[in-house]
Amino acid sequence: MSILQRLRQMDIRKGVVSLATGAGAIYLLYKAIRAGIRCKPPLCSASPICIARLAIERERHGRDSGELRRLLTSLECKQDEYAKSMILHSITRCVYLLESEASACTNEDIALVGSMLDDKDNSVKIQALNTLKAFSGIRKFRLKIQEHSIKVLELISTIWDSELHISGLRLLNNLPLPDFVHPQLRRVMPALMEILQSDYILAQVQAVRLLSNLAQKNDLLYDILNCQVHSNFLNLFQSTQPGSLLFEVLVFAERLSEGRSSPHYRAVKWHYNQQSVHEALFGDDSRLADRLLALVIHPEEDVQIQACKVIVSLQCPQDVGVRPSCPPSHSCFNPGE
Repeated sequence: MSILQRLRQMDIRKGVVSLATGAGAIYLLYKAIRAGIRCKPPLCSASPICIARLAIERERHGRDSGELRRLLTSLECKQDEYAKSMILHSITRCVYLLESEASACTNEDIALVGSMLDDKDNSVKIQALNTLKAFSGIRKFRLKIQEHSIKVLELISTIWDSELHISGLRLLNNLPLPDFVHPQLRRVMPALMEILQSDYILAQVQAVRLLSNLAQKNDLLYDILNCQVHSNFLNLFQSTQPGSLLFEVLVFAERLSEGRSSPHYRAVKWHYNQQSVHEALFGDDSRLADRLLALVIHPEEDVQIQACKVIVSLQCPQDVGVRPSCPPSHSCFNPGE
């Protein structure tokens, strides 16, 4: 074989080797990319997607993920404020997503979360309130969570923080409030009225919902009606307010009107402060009737209907079965109106 033939043969072999090496590299790269795509990232309890994956896996395999218990255990350890907030936030999500694991928790777990309400950091308090709200959806924990009602009312009335107000009021609105809380409710009534008259819609809606529920308690009705309010209190009934807030304040007004017209309440001669809720809504100089008439033509049907209900409750007392007629003195409206 000549030298020229050998050189040509060597060139061919090198090309084959190069081609094989290149194909091998491409195949290895393909395997690496494929493995990377198929590889699942480690579970991260702070991620909603990861917690949702836990719920799906638990549902698929019929077993607990253990994530909620792990989070509660970590909450018992010494943590900084940021870590505690993140853990509580993750616990809240787990309670909503992992129903069976949440139901398997104990009253000791509720007490642990409740102890976070004493933390010095407001963000921890807010997250603890949200977690208790999540647990309050499970019936067996409601009595235990009720034990924290007085503490929640204290936080709402002493810390001026809109996010805390929303979280605390949402929790209270999701619980039946026992009678032993009523004395504390009387003390915080001015704070609830201040929140109602603030400029933060979400907090206002939650505050008026709570007040509407309390207005149905005979022993709290006078405290609400005699509570002092700002001179512009009726601005809450302006048609420019958001429909969600308007509807709730109209429900509140209807409850108060029905309560003050009941035979039980009318059996006592009550005296009210000049700047009270009663005088703003039902006093001789009240302009509530004008606001209600404007709301009858509000764009939102729920607001229209509720405004009509308030008008009806103002026209006639509750004991119409005993009193066959509705005397003009009980009406906020002129005969023409």
